[in-house]
Amino acid sequence: MNTSMTSRTCLTPAASILRGTAAGLAGTLAMDALWYRRYRRGGGEDGFLDWELSAATTSYEQAGAPAQVGKRIVEGYLQRELPPASAGMMNNAVHLLTGVAWGATHAIVTTSTPAPRAATGPVTGATAWAASYAMLTRAGIYQPISEYPPAVLWQDLSAHLVFGLATGIAFAALTGQRTTTR
Repeated sequence: MNTSMTSRTCLTPAASILRGTAAGLAGTLAMDALWYRRYRRGGGEDGFLDWELSAATTSYEQAGAPAQVGKRIVEGYLQRELPPASAGMMNNAVHLLTGVAWGATHAIVTTSTPAPRAATGPVTGATAWAASYAMLTRAGIYQPISEYPPAVLWQDLSAHLVFGLATGIAFAALTGQRTTTR
């Protein structure tokens, strides 16, 4: 009997998605730890919590892509301009929601296929990276991918691979799966 199929059928879709969102949170924190390490190596002085919470972000002009996306969504829905002081909070909220959404996506895909769950994590990360460039370029938030230097693309891709790997390992652990294959 295929034990992976047996264990997969014992996990309800809702339970799988819930575990996937938790795994996506773990993946997001792993990716952020890598970005923070790079920030500090580059001379950044903020402590992790201030950096993680975008404490120095005071306007949307200086905010990252997650804040720009959130601003467009919220302002489009509410039909009113957000105050500049909300940029840091918006950046954090959208970044976190994106990570948990990709974690849920990872859960849905990996519980629907025979591939080892942890091994599919980097695929999830690479897919999230590619999707961000495709969607954010079209939205005018990113430049076309061909305009970025390879080193910038590699830094971003490698961070997303860390996200995917950590998400895959966390999801496997949360669902009782082995993180290695035989």
